[in-house]
Amino acid sequence: MAWPDVETLLIGWLRERGYDARDELDNDLLDELPIVQVEALPAGDDDGFRLERALLDIDVYAADSVAASAMSGQIRHLLLNELRGSKLPEAVIGRVATVARPARRPYENTGLRRYGATYEIYLHPVS
Repeated sequence: MAWPDVETLLIGWLRERGYDARDELDNDLLDELPIVQVEALPAGDDDGFRLERALLDIDVYAADSVAASAMSGQIRHLLLNELRGSKLPEAVIGRVATVARPARRPYENTGLRRYGATYEIYLHPVS
């Protein structure tokens, strides 16, 4: 059985909702704001059969704190209210929970602001 790539799934799901979501950042970040970065953490587990528990960081980069905070909150709302219980082409999403709520995270470039959160997502492949 092939486990779905939750990072790729979530990037596609966020893009369908109008966000510029990606797994890596470009050198021209300031010219492309706002950006959403999705990164699967080297954590989580599975039941060895069908159910996977994935942990993901979702960071929002925007021109100012107000915009970064607002977008991070919008994404949190979407994850908890629309992603939970949905069926994507490769996976069924079960439980979605906030592990660390959206908050300002340091970033070395003072020309932008970064807000991030950590989420726990339970999913299994589509049968």
